[in-house]
Amino acid sequence: MLSLLQALRAYRRPVSAERLASELNVSIRTIYRDVVSLNAQGATIEGEAGIGYVLRPGFLLPPLMFDDEEIEALVLGSRWVMQRGDKPLANAARNALTKIATVLPEDLKERVELAGVVVGTSREAMPEPIDLAPIRESIREERKVKIAYSDEKGQKSERVIWPIALAFFDRARVVAAWCEMRQDFRHFRADRIEKAKPLKQRYPKRRRVLLKDWRITQGIPEQF
Repeated sequence: MLSLLQALRAYRRPVSAERLASELNVSIRTIYRDVVSLNAQGATIEGEAGIGYVLRPGFLLPPLMFDDEEIEALVLGSRWVMQRGDKPLANAARNALTKIATVLPEDLKERVELAGVVVGTSREAMPEPIDLAPIRESIREERKVKIAYSDEKGQKSERVIWPIALAFFDRARVVAAWCEMRQDFRHFRADRIEKAKPLKQRYPKRRRVLLKDWRITQGIPEQF
C-alpha cells in the first residue's frame, strides 16, 4: 500500500488502475482492494471509471526508505547540480544531499557516501552567465523580467519576458520564456543575457498554463 501511495503521489493527473497494476507488478484487483483500504485509513483517493485515480493533497505519508537505485539517482542528480548548477543552486544541492544522509539509518547513509555514480567533467568550459538566482526566483513567483540580450549574430535588444523554465544543458543554460516583443515562446542562452532586471509585475497567465502551451509547441512530453 505504501508503494501504491508513492506511485499515486508521482502523478498529478488521474492514472488508471491498469497502469498502476503494471507499474507495481500486481493485479488490478489488488489495486482496487488497496485503494479501498487506504481511503479507510484517511487517504483521499478519488476515482472514476474510465478516468482513473488521483491522490488529493493533505494526506501525510510515513517516512519511506530508499532502495539502492533511488539512492544512486539522488546522489547522481545532486552531484550533477553541484557541478553544473549556478552557485546558489549548487550549494542547495549539497545541503539537500547532506540533509537526506542525516536522516537515513546508518546502513543507508553509508550507501549515499559510497554510491558508485559520478558526474563526468565537461569537455569545454561553460561560459559563466549572469547570476541566475533572480531569474529562478522570478520563475517561482511568476514575475516578468526585463533583459538586455545579444543573439548569436551579436544583435542587441531589450525585451520583457515571462520566464517559465531554466534548462541546464552540458554546454549552456537556457531560459525558456514568453517574449512580449515577439508574442511567442523564445529561448535565451543565459551567457548572452547581458542584464536581467526582475520586475514586480506578475505575468497574466499562470506558469502551469504557459508550461503546458510551451510543451505542446515544442513537442516536449509532460513530466510528472
